This record gives sequence, C-alpha cells and structure tokens, in this order.
Amino acid sequence: MLRLSERVVLQALREGGPLAQAALARSLHQKPQTLSLIVSRLEKAGLLIRLPSVRGRVGQPSVPIALNPDGAFAIGIKVGRRNIDALLIDFVGTVRERRLLEYSFPDPRTVFNDIDMLVAGLRGSLKRPHRPRLSGVGVAAPFSLEGWQDLLGVESRLVRAWEHTDLRQRVAALKSCAHLRVEFVKDTAAACLAELVQGHGGALRSFLYVFVDTFIGGGIVLNGHLYAGKTGNAGAVGSIPLNSSRGGSEPPPQLLDVASLWSLDTAYQRAGVDPGAWADGRALSSHWKGITNAWLKQSARAIALTINNAACLLDLDGAIVDGSFSTEILKVLVEGIGEAMNEYSWEGVNRPPLLAGKIGADAQALGGALLPLYAKFSPESTGFTRNVIVP
Repeated sequence: MLRLSERVVLQALREGGPLAQAALARSLHQKPQTLSLIVSRLEKAGLLIRLPSVRGRVGQPSVPIALNPDGAFAIGIKVGRRNIDALLIDFVGTVRERRLLEYSFPDPRTVFNDIDMLVAGLRGSLKRPHRPRLSGVGVAAPFSLEGWQDLLGVESRLVRAWEHTDLRQRVAALKSCAHLRVEFVKDTAAACLAELVQGHGGALRSFLYVFVDTFIGGGIVLNGHLYAGKTGNAGAVGSIPLNSSRGGSEPPPQLLDVASLWSLDTAYQRAGVDPGAWADGRALSSHWKGITNAWLKQSARAIALTINNAACLLDLDGAIVDGSFSTEILKVLVEGIGEAMNEYSWEGVNRPPLLAGKIGADAQALGGALLPLYAKFSPESTGFTRNVIVP
C-alpha cells in the first residue's frame, strides 16, 4: 500500500510530465531531502525511472524523473451494444494491446465467456515479470443495455436477461479476473474520464463532454473532477428532449434519436450501402456522402442545442465532442456544431469554446482501464472511484 506522499508524487508526474527532482520538490512544497526519500522508495518499487540528463544554460545537468511505463498495467473492457473493445494500458496510459469483438447485440449467456477470453488474452500478452503489476480491470458499459429495445430491434429475451444482470459482479467472478480489482463505470463517463486525464482536461477545469457512439451520451467535469451525480448517471445528454412537449401521447424526440450512430447506420442500410463506412473515409465520399452530410447537419444542430442548454445551467470552460467514428467525420461534425451554435441566442450566458476530443474510439475502454490505476495510485482514489461507480 502506497503512502499518501508517494501517491502525490506520482500524480504530480502524471499531470506535469517528467521533472527534475529539485523542480518537483518546489512544485510540491517539499524539502529536497524528504522528496529524495520518497523518490527513492518509488524507484525501488519500480514506479519511477530517471531519464537521460538535460544540460541547461547554467549549472549542472538536471536528471528528469518520470513514471516508469512498465511500473503498472490495467485492462479496460468496453461492453457496448454492438461490440466489445478491450485494451491493455501501461502506467502512463499508452495502449499496449487491444482486442475487438463485434456482435449484433450482447447476449449475457455468451458475452461473459467472450470477456473471459479477452481478459485472459491480454493478461497473457504481458511479459512474465510484468504480470504481477496488473492493477485490475475497469468495465465501461451503458447503464441500460436493455433500454431502447424497439429502436435496436432487440429480442425480448435478451432485454429481460440484462435487467437482472450485475455486469461488474459477473466480470469479477470470471477465472481470468481472479485476484484482480474490478471497477465499473458508465461508458460515456469512462470516455469523459479518458479525455479529462489524457486529453483537454489538462487545460479545461469544467466542461461538457459529448461522445457519439451507437447511442450518443456524455459526461460532466466540474473543477477538474468527473461529476457522476447521485446514481453515476450525470451527463446523460442522449436523453435530452429536442423540443417541448405538445401534450400529446408521444413525447418529443431525444438527442439520441437524431445524433446517434444507430440512426446513421440505419440510413446507410436503407440505401443499401455498407453501414460500417462511418469508421473510415468512405463516409464522406461517393455513395455515402449525401446520407452522411444529412446526418451531420441534423446532428450538429441537435448537439449545438444541447451545449446551449448545458451552458445555461453550468458555467463551462468548454464543450468537447468526440466519438467512435473516423477523424474526418469528427472534424466535419465539430465544424457543423460551431456553425449551428451561431443560430442560438447566447444573451445572458457564456458561450463555451468548442473542441474536438483527443482520444477517439478508444475513449470508453481507456477510461475503464484508468479506473484501477487511479484506485491504486491516485491520492484521491477513494473519492474518485466513489464518484464514478454506481453504489
């Protein structure tokens, strides 16, 4: 078990990058002798390394201290409505190995065997000396895999099965996860966490995060912390209504009805073209271009409205949009959202800067993998995991 002082040093290097020992001591307001002892312990534990010396303009060369990429590892599993993404990351968050499994919809009778196989494969990919350094498994998944069954055309038996399935508990019971800490987080909150830790989170203290996947969702960061809310479902932007109710039997459409990859996928299928084109450059060319542009236009306006509503409730430093699609589509979508934001009134409210996310399709699985690392090595591990995991 690491001491708080050791966790603080690790967090400072994670956030600020490599630093000379003297500079690190100053930034943490520590006496050089005290910090030297902490660094020595962390080096002995294999969590820190010394980089080649850097010669400055004056004085002796400095030796930067950095996190050891091989100091710890973690596995992230995103269980989605269309696929499973599995990642093995190292101590600095670099993806070392990845696995992908696609399906039409996850069947709880078979999906846990699949997850067992994926985790076992990722554990086996570690060199033998590194295997004891595996910190745990983070599972990212929608809160309601059984939700919106009519839109997806899911069989009723699968819906009923997921209603009574504890995903975290079932994964923790797998043979491949024996003796490993298993965490659970909502999939879009996990993506938001990845952006917070390894994306724009270093520059933005408070932001709305929107992630476009099979269904669109999001997350909220306030004062540098991922805000989960009472049940862990804060930032559920996909359920935001796009207009007011007219008092009829049908409720107004939600954001997910318009701006989800499910709707783009459906439009491709109706046109008889490959529905997987949103993952690469084909979506903006030839047979797919007209369909893609129509989806981008309606999605941009709907997301812009969501950002406008969020800005009225939260004083945001920015709004970040990312997704499972290609970087080409992300670029055009963000440009379209920016233009659509001009159509709304910002009188009396601060218009937040709009940014494209830095992580992309790995965001959900990466955020899941970060959870066990934070639980073990972050100075705020207890509060952090309590805030993002469903009680």
